[in-house]
Amino acid sequence: MKKVVVVTGCNGGIGSASCTKFKSEGWMVIGIDVRKVENQAGLDRFIQADIVDVDQINTLAQSIQKQEGRVDAIVNNAALQVCKPFQETKVEEWDQVINVNMRAPFFLVSALYDLLKENKGAVVNVSSVHAIATSKNILAYAASKGGLTTLTRSLAVECADDGVRVNAVLPGAVDTTMLRDGLKRGHVKGSSEDSLVRALGLKHLIGRVGQPEEIAEAIYYLADSSKSSFITGQCITIDGGATIKLSTE
Repeated sequence: MKKVVVVTGCNGGIGSASCTKFKSEGWMVIGIDVRKVENQAGLDRFIQADIVDVDQINTLAQSIQKQEGRVDAIVNNAALQVCKPFQETKVEEWDQVINVNMRAPFFLVSALYDLLKENKGAVVNVSSVHAIATSKNILAYAASKGGLTTLTRSLAVECADDGVRVNAVLPGAVDTTMLRDGLKRGHVKGSSEDSLVRALGLKHLIGRVGQPEEIAEAIYYLADSSKSSFITGQCITIDGGATIKLSTE
């Protein structure tokens, strides 16, 4: 029987690349997104759901239990970013960011845990470099991703007795719609969207921003127990060297 992976935010750059990677490796891919997916080439099954709603999480978990009856990995990739000064952040925006980025992964793992532990599966949370080093006008997102890294470690401890591993990747600047929208904060100078991306890339030791497929490779590695069976509770930064150079230099 094929291994089954559940990927949230499958419509986004990293989510879509992850689905494609798992499918190319022979896994059955279940994609979840609040938005309808037009191109389902990387999916075996798509579930449209708002994972902020715990009732919808429980409903989709019941559907997976009934239809597939198996989960070998969960990739908590869905994310929301609000870019504005903290005093301008509304209560509804704060709650939505925290609920999508931190609460939903917790309740999704909980809802699917019985299936996950049957095959000693793995959880990979997609956090962010903002969990360890951040910038102005992105406080809610940074706080939620910091919480997600702590959630990763805590879940790893809780799940260890069942043979379930829990890890996270912390991507830096990756060329996705979210990155391009975030560049509107004004922390990088350029005359066009592409020039902003290039200027941001030059701030990295690698000299460019990352690609979604590069993050997907790391996600797959952590999810596949034949490759990473001795890794749990780890938060791996993938940022082109952005966080290791002193800002004072």
